[in-house]
Amino acid sequence: MTIFLYDIGEISGDSIFIDGTKMEACANKYTFVWKKAVSKNLERLLSKLADFVTECEELYGIKLVYDNKVKMKHVKKLHKKLYALKQKENIEFIHGCGKRKTPIQRSIEKLKEYLNKLKEYTQKIHTCGKRNSYSKADKDATFMRMKEDAMKNGQLKPAYNVQHGVDSKYIVWLTVGDQPADTTTLIPFLKSMEDFLHFRYLKITTDSGYESEENYYYIKENRKLSYIKPANYEIAKTR
Repeated sequence: MTIFLYDIGEISGDSIFIDGTKMEACANKYTFVWKKAVSKNLERLLSKLADFVTECEELYGIKLVYDNKVKMKHVKKLHKKLYALKQKENIEFIHGCGKRKTPIQRSIEKLKEYLNKLKEYTQKIHTCGKRNSYSKADKDATFMRMKEDAMKNGQLKPAYNVQHGVDSKYIVWLTVGDQPADTTTLIPFLKSMEDFLHFRYLKITTDSGYESEENYYYIKENRKLSYIKPANYEIAKTR
């Protein structure tokens, strides 16, 4: 549609006005996953795993680690060793109240618990990617600070950052991203637009939310003109 509007002369193809808005996702605001918290939990879990491997070496008289550094290959070897001991001693796993589990069963169950947690934390960090958070109900949504804040406490909500470019009162380009701030959306927005359109906008106009050295440099390197409102513009007027 943008190309059609340009071909019939409805849009200039010279100046574009870019702005963004955050659209709240259809997800509960308490379904958050914070990358920093998961990373800390993962670090603690790896420490517990290292201690557990050492404990099992002493308890069952097996040697797995030779360089005082526990790695995942040692955990996998321990898993095989424990099951080998279970089969060798012909141990049957028991469950239910009033039944006493053998040390082998307790060790295997604890190891399984640790490995399940390790898988969970790794998956969460992978889902986050470069983001700091995501919603369990909508994994593409990122927690952001919204303009609409009924509680007046700056609560973060799962949302998307929708960027749109306007030319001659037409929305000529639109992107949806997971960046909480507008600053990091400008370059991907311009790149995606240029990959699709056969003409290039030479005048880029935005508000102060897009001001950054990286954005200025990119616009200059691509031989465009930047009309970005300085962040200190309002303060400078009062001097």
